[in-house]
Amino acid sequence: MELSLTRVDYLQVGVTSQKTMKLLPTSGRKATQKVVIGDQDGVVTCFGIKKGEAVPVFKTLPGEKIARLELGGAPNTPQEKIFVASGSEVRGFTKRGKQFLSFDTNLTESIKAMYVSGADLFLCASYIYNHYCDCKDQHYFLSGDKINDVLCLPVEKLSCSTPVLACQDRVLRVLQGSDLLYETEVPGPPSVLALKEGNGGDSGEEVLFGTSDGKIGLIQMSTASPVEKWKIENEKKRGGILCIDSFDIVGDGVKELLIGRDDGILEIYNFENANSPVLRHEYAFSESVTSVQGGCVGKEGYDEIITSTYSGWVSGLTTELVHKECGSGDKVKMSHEMQNKILSLRNDLEHLQVKVLQEREKYQLNSQSSTAVSTVPTFSINDKFTLNRDDASYSLVLEVQTAIDTVLLQCDVPIDLKDVDKNSAVVSVVDCESEPNGNFLLATYRCQANTTRLELKILSIEGRYGTLQAYVIPRVQPKTCQVQQYQIKPLSLHQRTHCIDHDRPMNTLILKGPFSFAEVHSWVVFCLPEVPEKTPVGESISFYFQNTFLDTQLECTYRKGEGYFKSDNISTISILKDVLSKEATKRKINLSISCDINEASVNHTLKLIHPKLEYQLMLAKKVELIDALKELQTHEGNMDFLIPEYRNIVEEAEQLLKEHEKQPASLERLYGMITDLFIDKFKFKGTNVKTKVPLLLEILGSYDQNTLLAFFDSAV
Repeated sequence: MELSLTRVDYLQVGVTSQKTMKLLPTSGRKATQKVVIGDQDGVVTCFGIKKGEAVPVFKTLPGEKIARLELGGAPNTPQEKIFVASGSEVRGFTKRGKQFLSFDTNLTESIKAMYVSGADLFLCASYIYNHYCDCKDQHYFLSGDKINDVLCLPVEKLSCSTPVLACQDRVLRVLQGSDLLYETEVPGPPSVLALKEGNGGDSGEEVLFGTSDGKIGLIQMSTASPVEKWKIENEKKRGGILCIDSFDIVGDGVKELLIGRDDGILEIYNFENANSPVLRHEYAFSESVTSVQGGCVGKEGYDEIITSTYSGWVSGLTTELVHKECGSGDKVKMSHEMQNKILSLRNDLEHLQVKVLQEREKYQLNSQSSTAVSTVPTFSINDKFTLNRDDASYSLVLEVQTAIDTVLLQCDVPIDLKDVDKNSAVVSVVDCESEPNGNFLLATYRCQANTTRLELKILSIEGRYGTLQAYVIPRVQPKTCQVQQYQIKPLSLHQRTHCIDHDRPMNTLILKGPFSFAEVHSWVVFCLPEVPEKTPVGESISFYFQNTFLDTQLECTYRKGEGYFKSDNISTISILKDVLSKEATKRKINLSISCDINEASVNHTLKLIHPKLEYQLMLAKKVELIDALKELQTHEGNMDFLIPEYRNIVEEAEQLLKEHEKQPASLERLYGMITDLFIDKFKFKGTNVKTKVPLLLEILGSYDQNTLLAFFDSAV
């Protein structure tokens, strides 16, 4: 059966955070459900739908930003009590809007994630997990990295509370009381957790997770060890997962999987076979989907998927056929109810237009007054700056509650901008080569009307570090601008991993000196992405990284007074040595630095680069031939006279050009990395070989792996 869903917009509230909208269970004979939503203005709104109109049940006064909204209640009863987390406080409301709980947790940080199970309340700030029972503190856990979400396996099925934490370091941590029971690695930083089918499946142990890089999976959290059931890769390069729900929208007795992404895509997966879900339907919103729920809201007998978006729109994708198609000669019969609705909307629109004109005139008069002060309109920006493993590029996403007019990018280090298919903005790049003021990039993105979300891709160079600034100007009056800053780190292309290959030839950098554990940790945070800012618990720590472009690796182990950094890429060690020396000098700390260089690592790194370089050179050669071959084809009328290799180039011309456009600077990046490797190899020997770089580039121009290896070995 083909799934046909129609979008209906119900209501707009303020800007919403992740997981702040729920559907209340049905009560009495009423078959439709009420929607409850919390926004960043601190307002909790509960409403139902009557004759297609949103009818409010209750609305609270504004307050602190609402970070999470959950439903709770006594076990085995309807979960209709509303709990909201804002700041360090948790408040509880009945379904009628009466406040029955105000619990100040006295946490030093704001609550980021919350889960309610009977009398148990599970709260997480950035690094701290707290378990309360009847508002009394029970358990506490300090996580090694930021906690993004929390849930508890169903107590009625397992007879004990088993909390699961989704942590930024690509790990799910399972707790028992205040202790870590075990942890399991997932394929990306987990951003959201949900129980399978809302109850953990038959065993009560099955947990769904979604990652910030768009992957989904199911893990059975048994008491002994985790069992991965299935996972879905993000092959279409879509946005990160913000919300998950299970609901039988098809009506076949099996619950579908509902997924909301931060690029506005809503996906519906069904379980055609028991192994893994299959994508059945998708719908594109123009902004992040912050919450998703399945239920019956608009009309009795018609199930729908309710979503909330970043700017606060509550919409439904309903199975009810709302739109009817008719031919040019057909007469459209409108019900009396629909006619009244259109008349009411027209009156509202006219009233708003008059009000806007009045306010504009009032503003113009006030702006001419010498005593009046113009206030800058505030607006929220939802931004994300993440490294993509697939193409070693940074993705910068800017989302604003109102339409974006212009975004200006400025950077004080060399970076390249990469085209994004979803991006329809007009780009203007200023040539900064002759600028003496330290600007390496100045680019303007002029957005089309009603664009609220902009996605950019940035290519960075390791060893060059600084700040990227985005000046965001929305379409509001008076004109205003907000500046967002992002750090380009010295080892910007490295990504956290949990295990490395110890058999590779490794170079070692050893630091010794009168520095504290917190100081050396702050240096590692400065150098590398994805390292928690909070100093780790304990006397020492080890972190593992992988270079997303070259697949080389790095191991960092450090404690008070000493640090050991091992990598199979000599350039990584060189960058670390330079940066750590500068940071220590700034703090007037006298460092003892020694390096143990493994000669075999240079050839090992060149062999890792070889397939990438060969592919890029071959691609560049093929692209060069396309125009000439097409001209021959036009002149001769067919391609029969061409050898199969050239025939393939003409047939695949469009695909080859697309691939070449996607990776405009890949060849230059590879040349740059090989040049740095060459200079760094001899720098550690105390020899300056910069004069031999033109000869190296000449060899790369007519690339042969053996010739390059021989040049590296013989050059002195």
